Amino acid sequence: MKKGVEYTGVVTKLGFPNKGEVDCREDGVATVKGTIPGQTVRFVVSKKRAGKSVGRLKEVVEKSHLEDVTPKCPHFEFCGGCSYQTLSYKNQLSLKKNMVKDILDNAIKSEYDFEGIIESPVQWEYRNKMEFSFGDEYKDGPLALGMHKRNSFHDIVTVNKCRIVDEDYRKVMDCVLKHCSERELPFYKKLKHEGYLRHLLVRRTTRTKQMIVAIVTTSDEQWEKQAQLDVMVEKLRALNLEAELCGVLHIINDGLADIVQSDETRILYGQEYIYEELLGLKFKISVFSFFQTNSLGAEVLYSKARDYIGDTKDMTVFDLYSGTGTIAQIIAPVAKKVVGVEIVEEAVHAAKENAELNGLDNCEFIAGDVLKVIDDIKDKPDMIILDPPRDGINPKALQKIIDFGVDKMVYISCKPTSLARDLEVLQQQGYKVEKASAVDMFPGTVHVETVVALHRTDL
Repeated sequence: MKKGVEYTGVVTKLGFPNKGEVDCREDGVATVKGTIPGQTVRFVVSKKRAGKSVGRLKEVVEKSHLEDVTPKCPHFEFCGGCSYQTLSYKNQLSLKKNMVKDILDNAIKSEYDFEGIIESPVQWEYRNKMEFSFGDEYKDGPLALGMHKRNSFHDIVTVNKCRIVDEDYRKVMDCVLKHCSERELPFYKKLKHEGYLRHLLVRRTTRTKQMIVAIVTTSDEQWEKQAQLDVMVEKLRALNLEAELCGVLHIINDGLADIVQSDETRILYGQEYIYEELLGLKFKISVFSFFQTNSLGAEVLYSKARDYIGDTKDMTVFDLYSGTGTIAQIIAPVAKKVVGVEIVEEAVHAAKENAELNGLDNCEFIAGDVLKVIDDIKDKPDMIILDPPRDGINPKALQKIIDFGVDKMVYISCKPTSLARDLEVLQQQGYKVEKASAVDMFPGTVHVETVVALHRTDL
């Protein structure tokens, strides 16, 4: 295959995340993102690395046999978010289950029990957090607020009928977009580093039905006067929402990177946090708190993890990469002590608050990189729970974790390829995979969680 040349082939296999292996017969094989097994696709080779070709999708010439439903979301054709909406939920689950099992089978060296995939309790309107971007759908077009256009770095699609969030989100988005459009506020242009509007963050809890809204802008004082954010707040408060609007924030971000961060946070109305309930526990959540984006799905995920953890009576448990301490607090009532380690200080502060909120006095949360702080922890673990970021565990940190020599570990992963890499190391050093399960937390999308139970065999 040659770079820049167009080819047509059939997608024979799916890698994570959403990378199809396309067979072009005598022309060879290429990896093309955004494809589904069974599709016939047309693509252009964009990269050649170590003899392997990577293509950019141009057109789906023929649909897959798995694509058996009409997308429910009117933005599907343009939005880059939920690429599995042409598949029935049954087919989505089957595709994810087979993909995870294939990845694990290639990494796990002995027999293990693969328990399949657990479906999300809700398929639609399940997200409890969204980050919407300001921009335009085309160059110099009207102001847009929503998600990045499919295969585009710059263009934004206004997704005011998005189906993975509920009506409250759609009302808030419409209200904010209309207000900003009427005042002719410019969006932030990433390449020129100029403009005002950057993002809109919305969090809405499922159990308690509370909502917090944050508009993210640059610090431009001229545009801030024109923005009249106090007027926007009154419009938001006047909306007929199912959830209680607990707070509206103004986040100032002058950073160059296209990420949501805060140089300064101003409370325009109410408070900067809300509460959610999971498995009988209460959690205080801010705009930036790490919290699973599917609350009902999180209960399924953590219930499975708790099953794999098993009996923790009289045990000291390490919860590494603990986030806001959700898992730690779920098992704390039936453990001697739980020690959580998390690099994000705000998350650790939230974890401590939540533990106090739930009356748990046997949890300790430490802020720091697992690699750097693990040697200084005085307690020694009887069991370890791992829930690392997408890229998995730093190899040096993994070695230190292995050196504790605990009899049992439970590994939760949002990226099965990173999990597979770490499992190979764990197996080389005396751990055996007992069982694994996929959990679908993100219906309509390519993403999936995986939970694995391991035990040490060379004790």
